[in-house]
This record gives sequence, C-alpha cells and structure tokens, in this order.
Amino acid sequence: MHVGLVMECDYREGRTQEEAFSEAMSIAEIAETQGLDGVWLAERHFAVHRRPTDPMGAGIPSIASVPLVLAAAIAARTTRLRIGTGVSVLPLCHPIRTAEEAATVDQVSQGRLDFGVGRSGFPRAYSGYGVRYDESRERFQESLDVILKAWTQEGFSHRGKYFAFDNLTVVPRPYQKPHPPIWVAATTHDTFPMVGRMGLSLVTGLRGFDVPEAAQHLQAYRTALREAGHPGDGNIYLRIPVYVAATASQARAEPEESTMRSYRRLAENFASSVGASGTTGSEERAERAERLSNLTYDDVLRDRVAYGTPDMVVNRLRDLKDQLGLSGVIMESNVGGRIPLERVLTSIRLYAREVAPRLR
Repeated sequence: MHVGLVMECDYREGRTQEEAFSEAMSIAEIAETQGLDGVWLAERHFAVHRRPTDPMGAGIPSIASVPLVLAAAIAARTTRLRIGTGVSVLPLCHPIRTAEEAATVDQVSQGRLDFGVGRSGFPRAYSGYGVRYDESRERFQESLDVILKAWTQEGFSHRGKYFAFDNLTVVPRPYQKPHPPIWVAATTHDTFPMVGRMGLSLVTGLRGFDVPEAAQHLQAYRTALREAGHPGDGNIYLRIPVYVAATASQARAEPEESTMRSYRRLAENFASSVGASGTTGSEERAERAERLSNLTYDDVLRDRVAYGTPDMVVNRLRDLKDQLGLSGVIMESNVGGRIPLERVLTSIRLYAREVAPRLR
C-alpha cells in the first residue's frame, strides 16, 4: 500500500514566491524523514490572486509550473522517497523534451520516478501555450506514444498528426527498465475505460465526484482492463483530502473554511468552462458545477475527504481501500490553501507517523 502526499506548491497571498519554494522543500523533507512513500508534484499554470472583492476569495497560484524541475531538486535532496508527477500535462510540451527530462529525473533519483500523466481538465493553460484544447485528447495519446518509443527504442521513427521524427535516439534512457511506472489521471467517466484498455495504472480523486461515483468509474476501468486482455485488476491510487488532528472536533473545524472554499471554487471553474472549445458533454461540467455548488460540509465529510484523529483517518482509509480496491492513497494536505502552515505541517506529520504505518 503506497502512502503518499501531493504537493500543490501553493503561492498564497501574503507570502513570497521564495517562501513558497522553501515551503515545498520543507514538505518534501518531512515526507522523506517521517516515512511517507512518495510525493506527487502538481502542474499548474498562469493562476493569479483574485481581487479581494471577489466573493470566492483569493485564487491560489502555484510555483509548480515545471514539476519535473522540482522533481529533480527533490531527488537531489532525498535518498528513498519516490517522486511522482501528479500530473505532467502532456499536450502542453514537446514529447521528446518531456522524455528527456523525465529520464534525467529517473537517473538522478536512481529509479524513484513515478510518471503521472494527464491532459488537464480546464482550457486556461492551453490558451497560454497557444495549444487548442479540442486537440488535447489526440495530443495526449500521441505524446505518450512518442515518449514510450523514446524510452525503449534506438533509432526510432514516428509519423503522427502532430509530430514526425526519423531515426531518433534519446539520451539518457530511464534508470528503471523498460521505463518508470506510468500513471494516468482519470477525472471523467470516459477516461476510466480508456485507461483500462491501455493497461495502465490509474490515479483518480474525489474533487469532481464522491465515493459511490468513484466506485462505478473504477468498475468500468477494471472491466475494460479485463476485456482488453490485461492481467490482474490494475493499480489504483486515490488522491483524497486528508486532515489529521489530535481531536475529532479540531479535525472537523480547522479545515472547514478552506475546504468549502475549494469546492465552491471548483464548482465555479466547472461552470465557467461549460461550452469551452474542446470540452465535451461526457465531462458533465454543468452537472458537476451544480452538484458541487450545493454540497454541505457534512456531504463533504461523508463522501469526499478523510478528516479526523489518527484512528479515525486510519479506519476511513482502510474502508476506502477495501471498498475501491486501492493500491495507494495520496494525501491532499491543504485543500483550498487557507489552512495555516503550522497546522498543515502538524497534520502531515501525524499522517506520516501515526496513519501511514497502519495502512501498509
């Protein structure tokens, strides 16, 4: 059972970017020294702080625009921690460059890279890069195909819709053979069977849907996996908000404001992206926006997070492991980004010391 932590690398109001980088390295150090299995680095682009008059409050920019560079820095500071991308947005980068950078991180870390990939659920980053969002699915698949060829073949050639190469050999090759584990992010119902057909491992979360919906989606993944002839039930990591405190009342009260801001903001983002170029009806953006905007905190506590004392969180995550057939959990430590840093670090330490050992 993998027990990890996602690093959003928030750059919150009132703090400098330099402090945000320092905070990120401190969290990685805690994960390394306190016994977590891995950290997963988000990729986020172009966010800005919202105006104080905005009723949704401040947006939360991130310094994690280039997660593979951060991964290399963390690799140089650690010796045993696995380092994942959560996720690399493949359509935004040239696949040969991505293959070279990821292989370099795998070599620097001596085989500790987990290569998480996706295409991002929102079009904003695509406009900044001048890439059409309606091409994201095709670009994702072709980019992944190119990266796998680059890692496993010498003198390979490729002729696709977006890229073409002749007799190309990429150096370095990954440390792990034939390549680092590949994890695909799934957040829409048509993505789950797609990942199953590919025979790849899957990462999903509880932002856009609740536990019963997640169970249905994971069944579709496993059905597609078996029908495509792949062995086993697949590997599934669940990314979930976790907050651990000394008492149940603290664990409920301390993250409430930040958590609810996060879900309201997510509802707003879904609503604002309805009908954007390249989005599809299968993504159910309007439906998700409505459901999320009507959530109560009790709804969130019941179906979307693991908040509580160490015993409560252990029991919650064990139940989810059994119910969903998980092979790992990834903690979101500060959903909404407004929980004070010292409380976040206390929660992470409790998660590492008192929760993680009892889940393995």
